[in-house]
Amino acid sequence: MLNKTQIRHCLDTMHDMFPDAHCELVHENPFELVIAVALSAQCTDVLVNKVTATLFQKYKTPEDYLSVPLEELQQDIRSIGLFRNKAKNIQKLSEMLLEDFNGVVPSDRDELTKLPGVGRKTANVVVSVAFGVPAIAVDTHVERVSKRLGICRWKDSVQQVEETLMKKVPKDEWCSTHHTMIFFGRYHCKAQNPQCHVCPLNDICREGKKRLKSKKEVETV
Repeated sequence: MLNKTQIRHCLDTMHDMFPDAHCELVHENPFELVIAVALSAQCTDVLVNKVTATLFQKYKTPEDYLSVPLEELQQDIRSIGLFRNKAKNIQKLSEMLLEDFNGVVPSDRDELTKLPGVGRKTANVVVSVAFGVPAIAVDTHVERVSKRLGICRWKDSVQQVEETLMKKVPKDEWCSTHHTMIFFGRYHCKAQNPQCHVCPLNDICREGKKRLKSKKEVETV
């Protein structure tokens, strides 16, 4: 496990590599962000943005999503994985927003997680991006980077990764760290073919050291 100094080095290095890291889901308000993040589960932001480019022109409010048959909404997001369940959740969360929150997206994480299809990760993204509330949303990139570097343990659950990062990262850096780690994992420390050979964190990354050692051993055989 990395110590405090090493973690600081990792955070600073990742920030230097991706100083403009940000939420890449295109949206204009908290409601659109909730929909976009809900659609992004097991799907790329690129594909979500292609779908929402037309979706957000057709649907502006919770009422709009409830004004069409479920089958029509399913067709509107058909290119996205799990589109049937996601369409159902969008209509259900739209209904709950109107009934319980006067049509306004709540800024409280616990309230957000009451919405159908909105889990802890989605809620953390919404409160941090839309409302500036300190939060660390642990998606597949954040989890992978945290474990490869040795900030967290391999066996840690997503919840444990979040709790560990909250302890080891200054609170005023939670939001920026979330985006930085996503960019680092999405564009550099990829799930497949991570760029270990050019990574500036090889000196402390346990996974990078192991991968480079294995590659060197293969080349020398």
